[in-house]
Amino acid sequence: MLENTKSLWEWLLRSGGTLIDNNAGFLLIGAGQACFATMDVAVKKANEVDPSIPVLELILIRMAVTYTCCISYMYYHDISDFWFGPAEVRGLLILRGLFSFLSIFGLYYSLIYLPLSTATVLTFLVPFCTAISGTLFLKEDFLLREALAGAFSLSGVVLIARPPFLFGENPGDGNGENHVDVAQRLMAVGVALLGVLGTTGGWTTIRIIGKRSLPVQTLTAYACMCVVGSTILMCVMGIPFIKPTHVVWWILVLVIGIFGFFAQILSTMGLQRDALGRGTIAVYTQIVFALILERIFFDYTIPYLSAIGTGIILSAALYTVLTKKRKQEVRDGSDDEERVLLSPEEHPNEENSVEQGH
Repeated sequence: MLENTKSLWEWLLRSGGTLIDNNAGFLLIGAGQACFATMDVAVKKANEVDPSIPVLELILIRMAVTYTCCISYMYYHDISDFWFGPAEVRGLLILRGLFSFLSIFGLYYSLIYLPLSTATVLTFLVPFCTAISGTLFLKEDFLLREALAGAFSLSGVVLIARPPFLFGENPGDGNGENHVDVAQRLMAVGVALLGVLGTTGGWTTIRIIGKRSLPVQTLTAYACMCVVGSTILMCVMGIPFIKPTHVVWWILVLVIGIFGFFAQILSTMGLQRDALGRGTIAVYTQIVFALILERIFFDYTIPYLSAIGTGIILSAALYTVLTKKRKQEVRDGSDDEERVLLSPEEHPNEENSVEQGH
């Protein structure tokens, strides 16, 4: 009896270990998405602190740290042009940074008025917009199934935004949206969609840059433009810099920084271990964590129309990923923050940067 029990435990441990080994990449990326969702919770909570932390200040703080880390990384590894990037693509790097500043501003602003899950799922429109952008600027094929999936996902956006001329003045809001009026929700969805366009522009610019710049250099441009852009806008709009007045402020900033860092580490490790297709699917697990966390921290019940819209966008995004043919490109469209922490051997300095993959 004891021998049978011991054998059973050994089999379970062996099978469990094999299962984890075979799916390590997928699990690591999933853990990274959990960290991203936690960071978004902290961003949303920061808007509830009295006085609330302005969106532009959050961007300024986070990206100032990122910029400092990037410059230190390149200086330590003796990478030239670490201030402004390679001369031949500096204009494109600045453009990439401006697009990405619009992207992060769109996400952070939408978190003020939209539930965490809703703001998250709207970012899943990026693959469709990128496909259109690739057709217009890179002469890539745009298939009929991608167009249909994009149109299908837009119907999900309509269900999430619920404009009053289609749904009336009180279209079944959830308990977490009672304090948000129709105009605020529509504005938040609109700004979130501008963020989607920003992400699309950033990804497209990265693909145009190609192998002419290291990932860490493009991330540096991203962080630099975020710092410059947020500082200028705060000055022009007269937004005061909120000084920390209590412990909660520091806790939220630490959560944003720490969980953002671990999200990058875990996602990088996962992308190194798994196929790109499976890795992309794992990214969509962020919506699951978002739904769980917003229920825990905000006691939010998603409205049935938003739930349907979320399902539509998620289904269309998964369909696009699962039916898309794999290309030989080396993750030109993946997020630089997830790749910058790869070993320096995989991203050699300037002598090899043009010939080696980016």
